[in-house]
Order: sequence, then C-alpha cells, then structure tokens
Amino acid sequence: MSARLDVFSSPTLGNVFKHIIAAGKVLQSSTLPAATQELVKLRASQINGCGFCTDMHAKDAAAAGETSVRLNLVAVWREATVFTEAERAALELTEEGTRIADAAGGVSDEVWANAAKHYDDEQLAALVGGIAVINAFNRANVILQQPAGDYRPGQFA
Repeated sequence: MSARLDVFSSPTLGNVFKHIIAAGKVLQSSTLPAATQELVKLRASQINGCGFCTDMHAKDAAAAGETSVRLNLVAVWREATVFTEAERAALELTEEGTRIADAAGGVSDEVWANAAKHYDDEQLAALVGGIAVINAFNRANVILQQPAGDYRPGQFA
C-alpha cells in the first residue's frame, strides 16, 4: 500500500506540513507533560482512524518510556485504572475536541471545567493546540491513505 500523494515531493503539501510541524514543536516546550501530549495524540488518532499517526505516537510514547499497558488502554481510558485524573481530563477534552461534529455546541462546559481543575491556562492552551495539530495531521493522512506500520521512533525529529 502506498499513499495517494507523496507529502515530501509536493511543494504545496510539504509547505503546509512544515507549518503544522512547526506548530507542534511549539507545544513540545510547553509545561504540559510530554506523556499527556502523547496520550492526546494517540487518542485523537484512534478516534480519527489514522493508522499512520496511531503507529507513530504509540511508538514514540513507548520509546519515551510509556508502558504497553497504558498504551493499550488509551482507547478504553474510561474503564482503565492506569491514568491519573489529570490525564483522564485531557483525554476527555481530546475526545470532545476531536468529535466536534458529533456534539452540538462542541466541547461542553463540564469537560472544560474538569480540564481546568488539573491544568493552568498555558497547559490548557497547549492541550487545545495539541488537539488541533493532531487533528490536522490525522485528516491529511487519512485523506492520503498514508500507510501505517513502518514508522521508527524519532523518525521525523
């Protein structure tokens, strides 16, 4: 299987990706825990059915020390006991922020308030930015049918 279009050989799409990648790098220097950032990317990618990003973020998280138990339970985080209350709030915000079209009104006040109990304004900003960035990547990769499975941790670092 190959992608419909090579991102790296298209000047237009390559430039778009360059800017999305730059936005993602801004988030890496935020005070939002790196583990939370990876969990958010993984959960949004699962929801969006983006195999490439699911593969990438599971492998990057594992390479950074995340356990296989936690990675395997991200999709069912509500029933899992391995996530902190802060991580659960971030995952709930991720789900509502990713499924905007499924819920009239977007992210509920309750979900936002729960996240705000665990994160300061800059961390909330990083969560919002991270959710937006991964959703942009997911959508592009799903449209392009970017194949999954061959990613190596840190490949695009």
